[in-house]
Amino acid sequence: MAKRRALNLMIIERNLDEAIEELTKLKKEAKKGTIHVARLQVGLRHAYHHVNFAWNARYASTEAYSHLTKAQFNRWGRYPKNIENL
Repeated sequence: MAKRRALNLMIIERNLDEAIEELTKLKKEAKKGTIHVARLQVGLRHAYHHVNFAWNARYASTEAYSHLTKAQFNRWGRYPKNIENL
């Protein structure tokens, strides 16, 4: 049986923190009634990016994460294709 790779909890935690922070800001703006559609779009894209990153980079080494290439940034920021197959 193949050994499973370990999750990189630091990458997951940092990206979930970023997503939660953005969603919290959006929630406060919505509650105050000051949010506009453009701000909502930008904020949700930012939050989705970090949630996607947490999933797609979950097995990446800290070294790879700290020396992120543009290709990795683009790939890890996309909505995961394999998440529905869990």
